[in-house]
Amino acid sequence: MERLGTGIGWRPEIADAVERMPGIDWVEAVAENLCPGHLPESLRRLRERGVTVVPHGVSLGLGGADRPDAGRLLALAERAEALGSPLVTEHIAFVRAGGPLTASPRLEAGHLLPVPRTRDALDVLCENIRIAQDALPVPLAVENIAALISWPGEEMTEGQFLYDLADRTGVRLLIDVANLHTNHVNRGEDPAEALAELPLEALAYVHVAGGFERDGVWHDSHAHPVPRPVLDILTDLASRISPPGVLLERDENFPEPGELERELGAIREAVEKGGGARADGAWRAAAPVEPSSVSTDPARQRLALDQTALLSALVAGTPVPEGFDRVRLGVQARALAGKRADVVAKVAPELPVILGAGYRPAFLAYAQGASMTDGYRRDALSFAEQLLLGGKLADARVRRELREWWLERSGPTPRSRRPAVRLARATRRVLLRH
Repeated sequence: MERLGTGIGWRPEIADAVERMPGIDWVEAVAENLCPGHLPESLRRLRERGVTVVPHGVSLGLGGADRPDAGRLLALAERAEALGSPLVTEHIAFVRAGGPLTASPRLEAGHLLPVPRTRDALDVLCENIRIAQDALPVPLAVENIAALISWPGEEMTEGQFLYDLADRTGVRLLIDVANLHTNHVNRGEDPAEALAELPLEALAYVHVAGGFERDGVWHDSHAHPVPRPVLDILTDLASRISPPGVLLERDENFPEPGELERELGAIREAVEKGGGARADGAWRAAAPVEPSSVSTDPARQRLALDQTALLSALVAGTPVPEGFDRVRLGVQARALAGKRADVVAKVAPELPVILGAGYRPAFLAYAQGASMTDGYRRDALSFAEQLLLGGKLADARVRRELREWWLERSGPTPRSRRPAVRLARATRRVLLRH
């Protein structure tokens, strides 16, 4: 594994600042936000300067019961090739459930949810990763996630689960030390114990991020400064192996560039304190275990039922599955709904403008009875449809502007400016009023 050095998550909001920052060896960009044929000019300039760019996927759902979607894998491969990346990364998580395996509607979480640390889940995850490895042009690394909830009946610790995963597939690991801290606060898991059990020779690089604690729950926000406990876990990791790369993640609430540079300096100091200058951290590829000839279909069926029951409780208000902490599930459900409202506001920024202060309470009320089934753009349209059909918009101006917004985006193609099409559009508006 090539040594990446110190990096930062590239986001459009801080693109100019990232280009000017000293000591940035590489950046990571959210894969789903990139179009291979129209890469942002900022990323092009960074590539021309020799800065490595790694695409980081968030929607593949490798920990789900279904086999990875071929279209999503192709999209990830295209981004890696367009960027000339040495590897691609994804998460050990599930993001959707339901569908043919359970003969139930497809549900989308809009968020990374934890995989149960069971033999069934490990068997499915290993096969999914092998499918992804075969489809990608460069090596794959997978990331441990933060979690608010724990699955009942788990059979392994996180370290044991990741060790077996790397041993059986040869996949590389992206270790997020902020997520280890989150799981320490929320699930009582010892970060040092997890590090001691991990196959650190499989380490591709490390994530560092901030968060906040509220009512005894740590929220991995990526919108707050990196706290000292996270830096201490990074130092512990660096005392065990020299990390090939370390990257600062920040997704929202961006501070001044100087503050980001100071955080990067603190990260470098934490690595140096742990002895990160050693040259013994080279990747030594493990020989993957030959895939078992035993079908994973029964395990997929069991995992599908479990994941669908959990996700349905989180986003559709169905009963909490046996063994789960009801209070924690409530916290997670509220967090999912809040994130859903935030992302829809970014995908469709006109909605908060049209609805003003009423946007968020209206969306949260909508989310209680309407699960997301087809992504955030469709979610925005469905939300607007429900408001228009529900007759609860007392303000005529708001109702008119929301109807115009919905008409503009609900068709298969953009609205035309031609007179004949405008007449048809006006007729449609009249019909909608009755």
